[in-house]
Amino acid sequence: MSEVDTSSFQKEIIVRNIREEDIEEVVKVANLSFGLPGVAFEAKHYKSHINIFPEGQFCVEYDGKIIGACSSIIVNFEDYGEDHTIDQISGNGYIRNHNPDGKNLYGLDVVVHPDYRTLKIGRRLYEERRKLCRKFNLKSILFGGRMPNYYKYADKLTPEEYVDQVIKKKIYDPVIVFQTMNGFKFKKVLANYLPHDEASLENATLMEWVNEDYAPPSEKDYRHSLPVRISSIQYDFKEVRSFSDFAQQCEYYVRSSSKVRSDFVLFPEVVTMQLAAFSNERFPSGQAQKVTTYTEDYIQLFSDLAVKYSINIIAGSHYVEEDNEIYNVSYLFRRNGTFDRQYKLHVAPSEKSWLGVQAGDDGVKVFDTDCGKIAILIGYDILFPELARQATEQGAQIIFTPFAEENEQGCMRIRCCSQARAIENQVYTVISGASGNMTNITLADAKYGQSGIFSPIDFSFPNAGIVAESRPNVEAVVVGDVDLETLRRNRETGSATPFKDRSQQQEAESVSLL
Repeated sequence: MSEVDTSSFQKEIIVRNIREEDIEEVVKVANLSFGLPGVAFEAKHYKSHINIFPEGQFCVEYDGKIIGACSSIIVNFEDYGEDHTIDQISGNGYIRNHNPDGKNLYGLDVVVHPDYRTLKIGRRLYEERRKLCRKFNLKSILFGGRMPNYYKYADKLTPEEYVDQVIKKKIYDPVIVFQTMNGFKFKKVLANYLPHDEASLENATLMEWVNEDYAPPSEKDYRHSLPVRISSIQYDFKEVRSFSDFAQQCEYYVRSSSKVRSDFVLFPEVVTMQLAAFSNERFPSGQAQKVTTYTEDYIQLFSDLAVKYSINIIAGSHYVEEDNEIYNVSYLFRRNGTFDRQYKLHVAPSEKSWLGVQAGDDGVKVFDTDCGKIAILIGYDILFPELARQATEQGAQIIFTPFAEENEQGCMRIRCCSQARAIENQVYTVISGASGNMTNITLADAKYGQSGIFSPIDFSFPNAGIVAESRPNVEAVVVGDVDLETLRRNRETGSATPFKDRSQQQEAESVSLL
């Protein structure tokens, strides 16, 4: 089958280490970000940073341009104490005091181009620092943060009183609020920290994030993998009057998922059938045909949302026309700006007879993400055990299933089969359905859904293998954490090990045939 040309929509966000050829551009971004002369590091400083500690220097590249960066150093914080200045902790900007054997990562700056502050660039850079902290088994991340609105209150409040009021949400300070929202705790005010910072009156907030996985060298070095947080949307199907209305509803769910720092958000199957509400098309196949005309708008919308909210989106599924045939396709939109797709491989009888939807022939795909390997089985596909088996044999750790059912029986088939796939393959499964009704839309006139996140059933997992689930047939955002390290260990040493035993049986059968 031919594919829709989607290359023009992909503008990848890349977080990587700074290279020497990036320095000039990073300096420009830093000066724009601070907006204060004499505050940002100069080219000679950044050059020293990447020569001494290249792993600790990150930049964000978007559409071929550097739009954000951060610098870090490893120190023993106790060597400097809680009354240091930026010059002392940074070795006068050159980080020649970097200590590879230190216990703490110290953040020297985070800079973001003003035109791109809606893309969660600061959050992405903070997350890279957290990964670095875990990678080097460091105790914590510390830094001195600006308090740029303090000058407005300096005649009434001490710096400590000002920070207290900001933390209590009585005063707004964009930097302090951002840092606390990203998990950092206020320790104390650093006086005379940053020369030339007139807005902060040269004060700074000493902030710390403690690495929960830190293991002192003398202790057993076992750490769980970072839990993956998933949001499954029990979507409310309701009348919309324009694509803009549809986009607004989808953004609400993505924004809600991003607020709780989910790594993935899953929407239900054929979520875009909502767009047929204003098409004035009454014939079922014509409604599906009309929805296919929104393919580019759909791709642009979810590509933008994934980048804007820094979250991986499985955007339900959407009807796509290729070579005069209609296919049911699910898209994975990664938060770095790239995307992939999975065709529905088994078409349900109702889709075939009412809409003329054709089955895809490209097989089960497994996709790499920043939170493990995933697969997507659309609706009816989860009823076929061999598809989940193929996905897990290719390395899938989470299987996402967007579905659309009109009654409880259909919903229960999806739910029960999803749990069965989780047990027999020792994998996490996630389902997303919908509630509500749209009386004029075929296959959307009634919706019955119960969304959930499921695990294998064993001592290491939640009771009955239910990580989280919604109540039936109500609008909801279901949120749960899954641990990929627990999954790996369970496949090796669980009370039942069907994944490993099946692989061994297959190997034995292959040997016997030879």
